[in-house]
Amino acid sequence: MAQTILIDPVSRIEGHAKITIYLDDRGEVSDARFHVTEFRGFERFCEGRPLAEMAGITARICGICPVSHLLASAKAGDAILAVTIPPAAEKLRRLMNLGQIVQSHALSFFHLSAPDLLLGFDSDPAQRNVFGLMAQQPDLARGGIRLRQFGQEIIEALGGKKIHPAWAVPGGVREALTNEARTRIHGRVAEARTTTINALALFKRYLDAHRDEVENFGNFTTLFMGMVGADGTWEHYDGELRIIDNGGAILERNIDPQHYFDSLGEAVEPWSYLKFPYYKPLGYPRGAYRVGPLARVNVCQTMGVALADAELREFRQRAGALPSSSFQYHYARLIEILAAIEKIEHLLADPDVLSNRLRAHAGINRLEGVGVSEAPRGTLFHHYQVDADGLITRVNLIIATGQNNYAMNQVVKQMAQRTIHASNGHGNGQGSNGQITEGMLNRVEAGIRAYDPCLSCSTHAVGQMPMKVAVVDARGDVIAEATRD
Repeated sequence: MAQTILIDPVSRIEGHAKITIYLDDRGEVSDARFHVTEFRGFERFCEGRPLAEMAGITARICGICPVSHLLASAKAGDAILAVTIPPAAEKLRRLMNLGQIVQSHALSFFHLSAPDLLLGFDSDPAQRNVFGLMAQQPDLARGGIRLRQFGQEIIEALGGKKIHPAWAVPGGVREALTNEARTRIHGRVAEARTTTINALALFKRYLDAHRDEVENFGNFTTLFMGMVGADGTWEHYDGELRIIDNGGAILERNIDPQHYFDSLGEAVEPWSYLKFPYYKPLGYPRGAYRVGPLARVNVCQTMGVALADAELREFRQRAGALPSSSFQYHYARLIEILAAIEKIEHLLADPDVLSNRLRAHAGINRLEGVGVSEAPRGTLFHHYQVDADGLITRVNLIIATGQNNYAMNQVVKQMAQRTIHASNGHGNGQGSNGQITEGMLNRVEAGIRAYDPCLSCSTHAVGQMPMKVAVVDARGDVIAEATRD
């Protein structure tokens, strides 16, 4: 009989979602869906607000990646003012974004995913968390916590606080970096670099020991999109927006941010509030693409800094010229942390970061503008329309997590098909007679965690539910249950 397995909510991600797994009458997975169940309302309630307030308002979309929204919003404001911001302001924005990449990637790897990788997918869930990691690998856990703290301190040094800094504004930034803060940040660079190099070495040992699992962890064909410099260098703040196919061929070299809608569309499905962006020339779902760490390292030719470039070369030797396994998001995330630390050190040596020429002043010169920046999870679009007085009339936000929506649905399906075999009890984590084990649930969820989705950016939940999983037969009778508080 046909059965359904429900995972509600998915754990150890930012925000709330559920997974439905459909079994056929043989007990094999026929389909799976990743549902984003809460509604995102930021676009609507921003209408009527002054343009000057938008960066500060939209930074509050998320407490994990506020800088991403702050910068994309400020860049949309730059376009509406029709200004080129001062060089010092751009460098400081870059510095804050690099701090954001470090702190967010460190949270994803050390806090949310490392417990699975280092303690085991089937380990006791009461211990499979950052506290369990502290008990078994205290030096690594402490290093991860301090690495995230390093990124947060950069944000605080520039914006005055670690979360929701109203610092970047249309035309530039509000305040300069002090020499004291520059010295303090520079003093922590060496430790941050060592922690990241050690984590990379540990992760590569894991790859060597789990080759089959890595290769078959959500491995499927999509396009990739990311930002690069004109020479193909890895980029995170401003550059060419490029789309490549699964063979590495460039489909579009430089998507104009102000006209992204000519190249990118947004499909909808009746079972999720989160849209499904796609590359218009190929249509949906053939034009589905991925963004974020793996997409960025696949799209670029070089990281632009020595240590990260060496890691990129080894990454491609290990995983291939254009890896598509979702597991490689973890690897790419660590390479990006290392690149960010190297670039932070270079920026701190630039005298411009202490300059007080920080803002270009202008009025409303255009009635529409788009800001694009690379958030830790991928490319982020802020699209605003204003009236002659600078009041917002329309907002569209395309979030990185949404652009990975198709891929997350694919990884859930693949992981469920590898893990769940209710008819015969075969497969990792799956017991006999329809019994659902915690390890099985965790493996399916881990496919989502590889993308580090930030559903608080794309949805806004009220309250929190316990995890509940049920196997239901075709008559609607529950034949097995598992719960997680």
